[in-house]
Amino acid sequence: MSVKIRLRLLGTKKRPFYRAVVADSRARRDGAFIQEVGYYNPLVEPAEVKFDEEAVLEWLAKGAQPTDTVRNLLSKAGIMKKFHESKNAK
Repeated sequence: MSVKIRLRLLGTKKRPFYRAVVADSRARRDGAFIQEVGYYNPLVEPAEVKFDEEAVLEWLAKGAQPTDTVRNLLSKAGIMKKFHESKNAK
């Protein structure tokens, strides 16, 4: 089973709001997920991004692959840097 960290679309028409979730790669975009690990609100200025850092690092260590958009958000939040540093420290 391939696990991905990806965005789940919520909100209404022209008012998007996303939750970052850990899901099986075969599940639909807004379908079943394993755990919610954060959210992303692109409508406010600057865009609001919040992640549960411990949960994200735990899933990345287990081998979950973030999508391109989530990887960019994690990089801006500094979580990918912490993950790579912890990986290199071992």
